Amino acid sequence: MTKPMGAIPAEFQAEAGVLAIGGRRADALAEEAGGTPLFVYDFEMVRRRVECFRSAFRGINLHYAIKANTYSPLLKVIEKIVDGLDVASEGEMHAALAAGADAADISFAGPGKTDAELEAAIDAGVTLNLESEGEAERALGIARRRGRRARLAIRVNPDFEIRGSGMRMGGGAKPFGVDAERVPALVRRLVEAEADWRGFHIFAGSQALDADALIEAQRATIALAAALAERAGHAPPLVNLGGGFGIPYFAGERPLDIEKVAASLHEALAARPKILADSGFAIELGRWLVGEAGVYLTRIVDRKQSHGKPFLVVDGGMHHQLAASGNFGQVVRRNYPVTIATRFGAAPEEEATIVGCLCTPLDRLGDDVMLPRAEIGDLVAVFLAGAYGLSASPQAFLGHRPALEMLVGTGN
Repeated sequence: MTKPMGAIPAEFQAEAGVLAIGGRRADALAEEAGGTPLFVYDFEMVRRRVECFRSAFRGINLHYAIKANTYSPLLKVIEKIVDGLDVASEGEMHAALAAGADAADISFAGPGKTDAELEAAIDAGVTLNLESEGEAERALGIARRRGRRARLAIRVNPDFEIRGSGMRMGGGAKPFGVDAERVPALVRRLVEAEADWRGFHIFAGSQALDADALIEAQRATIALAAALAERAGHAPPLVNLGGGFGIPYFAGERPLDIEKVAASLHEALAARPKILADSGFAIELGRWLVGEAGVYLTRIVDRKQSHGKPFLVVDGGMHHQLAASGNFGQVVRRNYPVTIATRFGAAPEEEATIVGCLCTPLDRLGDDVMLPRAEIGDLVAVFLAGAYGLSASPQAFLGHRPALEMLVGTGN
């Protein structure tokens, strides 16, 4: 039985029957890169997303959560058009610095930071988003011993979450952040210790497509930030509202109504409590900026039949695209948008299953999807591959060669 798949982003068109990415044919890109599997990222699509954000969210800082995609050439151009980079490890911190980001524009979140990571961040001048009182004391001790003034923000575990979000990061017992009721005392501790207190990071969830749910969460975040500041007796320099903006991966999903979210946020900020009057506000986004700009290209190496069912076997798979295989948070596997890149725009002729080269039944990139008939040598394109593709996949599994990456659309 044919299974539906998500919609291919409208920006992708055909050139002489072949998928074009950033105005260049997929087969030519694969040849230039030296083969497949290959991730191609179109920076022009990312740039337009940033412009869309700037137009809608006037006066709100835009941070890029680099966990979505840490490809160095992409980071170097994104860094120039956003206001900050958010990282979640020392490795990501060094990648952000290498991309040219000012340390003062980098924030470092994540539970389980080691003393070595805290020391490296404090020495670099990066803002640490503290996840616990214990982490705060370790950071203060390290800063004191090294004769430095640490830049410290508090990640808050709010008492709410984003309704319908893909991954819930707040509400209830969580490994992330300091429970809201304990935050005011920690703020006072940081201020009394003469740390450079940078404010709050309040992240309630990710991959939300419901504008009303995001509006509700943002309003609750502003109210919570004000209440915590009042109780602490100190106004936060910055309130990071988190992100959570989703993109439509699957059949039936619709894009997030950005204009509606922005209009409501501006209303909420115009009416914010006085204690937040001089606070700055930021939104931290990953997949919404880069997800739709990426395409994973993989070549068909075998075509086989099993019990009358066609299987297209490719040279890539879940070790590069764990999310598209359905093994990155999906409860029921659903199909990402896929196509035969070298027959782009051709009419579907058969129901086929696209499987990777790994020796596991989990390695599926397209399950019972309608496609143009494809042969050995054709290229398969998996869309929405710009976020949590290579960065979230087990590349070392079974020892296959790593995927290649390429950036197009920079104008160079």
